[in-house]
Amino acid sequence: MHKYREEIAKIIANQANENSAKTLQSDRNLVTKHTLGDGREVVIKAFKIPNLINKIAYRYFRKSKAKRSFEYASKLKALGVGTPEPIEYIENFNWLGLRTSYYISSFVAYDLTYRELTTDFEIPDHEDILRAFTRFTFYLHQKDINFLDHSPGNTLINRRDGSYDFYLVDLNRMEFQPMSFETRIKNFAKLTIHKSMIETMSDEYAKCSGESYDTIFNLMWNFTQEFQNKYHRKRRLKNKILFWRKKKS
Repeated sequence: MHKYREEIAKIIANQANENSAKTLQSDRNLVTKHTLGDGREVVIKAFKIPNLINKIAYRYFRKSKAKRSFEYASKLKALGVGTPEPIEYIENFNWLGLRTSYYISSFVAYDLTYRELTTDFEIPDHEDILRAFTRFTFYLHQKDINFLDHSPGNTLINRRDGSYDFYLVDLNRMEFQPMSFETRIKNFAKLTIHKSMIETMSDEYAKCSGESYDTIFNLMWNFTQEFQNKYHRKRRLKNKILFWRKKKS
């Protein structure tokens, strides 16, 4: 994959003037799609410049998000788990520590993400996709893969001849180790607020695992509510801080 290194480096250096780039995400990190000279479509994820502590940490004590993304993607591919093909990662350092970093992968065209399942219940094969997604998550757990960012936008879904292909993205937070039963069920906590979806996923996970539906549903629903409560507490606190800052200014 190093044959693309020079071309990708030029794209990154001239990204502000890159007319052919398509922005896929631009909030915390910048994610753009580009077409290389041979027609290959790639995605470049430019990670947010780290704060002072992380600049130092990513140079001397921890792997950068870009490096982790590349290594985790490579490990997922080796385990037979869908993810866009990893191409390379780039890190730029100065005397203080990590300055900028990028993760580059192939672009995967997809039909929808899990997020659409949470907003459009009229999708004809909604339940089939949801059950297949649950089986896919069970497969991850059987392979000792704990995808810590298992959230609505991080699974791409393709329909294929009556079945479904799933691709994980945003990979820098993962653990590869055996999980307890509760940890497995907690892995569903960020996915949806809809009780009907929790019921369906609980039913399918019970079929896969042989565990009790009631036990799985009660755990999954409680973990989901805990996550939502924590999320909204953070949002309220953040809004209060912003309000007082505006009031003082």
